[in-house]
Amino acid sequence: MKSKTIEIFLFIDALGWKIVNDHDFLTGLLPYRKKIDMQFGYSSSAIPTILSGRTPAEHGHLGLFRFAPDVSPFKGFSRWSWLFHPASFWNRGRVRHHLSKILKKIYGFTGYFQLYRMPVSKLKYMDYCEKRDLFIAGGMENIANLHDTLSAKKVDFHISDWHLSDSENYIAAEKAIENGKKFLFVYTASLDGLLHHKVGDDLAVGQKLDEIKIQIGSLYRKAADFAENVHFTVISDHGMTPLSGTVDIMKSLSESDLVFGRDYGSCFDSTMARFYYLNDHARKVITDLMQRFPGRFLSCDEEKKYGIYRSDRAFGDAIFLLDAGIQLVPSDMGDKPLNGMHGFIPENEYSFAAMLSNTPLPDRIGRVADYFNLMTERADLL
Repeated sequence: MKSKTIEIFLFIDALGWKIVNDHDFLTGLLPYRKKIDMQFGYSSSAIPTILSGRTPAEHGHLGLFRFAPDVSPFKGFSRWSWLFHPASFWNRGRVRHHLSKILKKIYGFTGYFQLYRMPVSKLKYMDYCEKRDLFIAGGMENIANLHDTLSAKKVDFHISDWHLSDSENYIAAEKAIENGKKFLFVYTASLDGLLHHKVGDDLAVGQKLDEIKIQIGSLYRKAADFAENVHFTVISDHGMTPLSGTVDIMKSLSESDLVFGRDYGSCFDSTMARFYYLNDHARKVITDLMQRFPGRFLSCDEEKKYGIYRSDRAFGDAIFLLDAGIQLVPSDMGDKPLNGMHGFIPENEYSFAAMLSNTPLPDRIGRVADYFNLMTERADLL
């Protein structure tokens, strides 16, 4: 006997509003469509926001790293930083990947963990935000995530394993339907990876979207075999902005008289620099130095607007955001620019996320943070 309704939310990382419209993506199957304000930051801030309905100011996730020497879990490891020479070897992507896997095991992290290009010598000053798996029960400590909420509602649900490939997660979702699951949150990330490298290649992007259409069609038909009604909604976290230039803030700062850890702390993400001032001299030098770069420091009002204002300044005493398209190279994330990047100002035309559905969408849904309440309301109806 068929279920009355199956509710499917498919998360497609980096499916921006501009891409959706440029490629006329699934207008027939999913006619209800909304442009969504992205959550300021990267996937490290957007995913916990989607899974909890809370902003980074509440859940504490903005960049992956933050300057916090008092609580850094890496103090012991950093004592061995003298061993990690030459830097040219230890900064290789593959070497960094394996070193990250070793550290993840040593520290018992269950969430997404990558060192990227963070210097080993600076790790003793750094805390890492995603120590726990955000998708599982209790994954966000004192904040109820989607798993916790659906469990409390006693909904028969399936949430993807983010460790798996897109294809594996589509297959797992179809099996979950066969096993009687009524609510599905399906996670896919491969579009994001492709867009970082081929955002300007319409042919490659179009082929990828065609592949996604086939996977969605298969999942939709499977659900239709097991339910009278299939509510299918695609959600995303942000778009992808093409590269237009690079700046080297780290070099300019290294040429000043400031000493990291004595005068200031910093986190250099791909599109922003977050500064922690340890004295007034550092504040003045950095404020003056940053005037030469294309971008601006976010105001307090902007931080509140974007949901990243914290009175404890955990995300930095000052956040300098580069102009859209300009990447910080090198940064703590890498030493080469990518053809596309996200994490710029949310009002940039390439930044907007998208929500597509075969079911009417409430007018109140306008931000990435709003997905959570819609998902839990739909779960209530089950």
